[in-house]
Amino acid sequence: MKCALVVFDRMTSLDFIGFYDPLTRLKTMQFMADLDWHVCATTPVVTDDRGLRLEADRVGQSLAGYDLLFVPGGFGTRQLQHDGAFMDWLGTARDAPLKVSVCTGALLLGAAGFLRGLAATTHPSAFSELAPYCATVADARVVDSGAVITARGVTSAIDLGLHLVERLAGHNARERIAAQMDYPYRWQP
Repeated sequence: MKCALVVFDRMTSLDFIGFYDPLTRLKTMQFMADLDWHVCATTPVVTDDRGLRLEADRVGQSLAGYDLLFVPGGFGTRQLQHDGAFMDWLGTARDAPLKVSVCTGALLLGAAGFLRGLAATTHPSAFSELAPYCATVADARVVDSGAVITARGVTSAIDLGLHLVERLAGHNARERIAAQMDYPYRWQP
């Protein structure tokens, strides 16, 4: 399984890391040997909303051919949802079977047209911004709409990651990864 993990300026790093940690444990804990991921961006280095700098593995390359697209949130989403070049780049992931976001990353999935007709969630402060992009804004921690999964605010990134772990590798994998992370996973769909 090939995963495109998108990063951008003014993103929230915990959105990214909260999802990245349980997801990548699928490989390091030997649940999915074929799991592979790339950190993808439109620039070689991005700076999060607090000044942390991250390097991308793939810069400006098409997101086509990935099985999973992940988009974090953060203040940068407010401008990027209206940035034609960025949205065109994100749109190259249209054929990815699974699209996932945390927090206001849902605004980017929505602006790319990936939420049409679906239920989705985001940080409560952005519910009204998300509404034009989807059928229903759900006030829920994680919303699994099949091909698209969205999560609420920053800490829900861990719940989202563990939810996806269970979806990909089963309940036992989720429980073992949550225990390894020392995370009291309680969210249930």
